[in-house]
Amino acid sequence: MSMSRGSTPTKTRAGDVVEVFGHRVGDAARSGEILEVLGPEAHPHYRVRWEDGRVSLLYPGADVHVKHQRRPSRRAATPD
Repeated sequence: MSMSRGSTPTKTRAGDVVEVFGHRVGDAARSGEILEVLGPEAHPHYRVRWEDGRVSLLYPGADVHVKHQRRPSRRAATPD
C-alpha cells in the first residue's frame, strides 16, 4: 500500500505502475505495470510486466514506488 500525508492508504491493484529506482549511482530506474498482486496485504509482492516486455515477480523494498492509476468512482450516476 502507498500512503501520503493526510490521506488514507490506497490499495495496490493490477493496472497500477511500479517504479524501481537504481541502487547505485548511475543505475537506471525502471518501471512496469502490475499484472497481479500476490501474498497477504501486510507483505505483498507483484507480478510485473516491465518496459522491455519481460514479466517477473517483485518483492517491493524502500526503492520501490507505486503510482496508483485513477479508477472510476463507485458512486452510481444519478439520473437527471
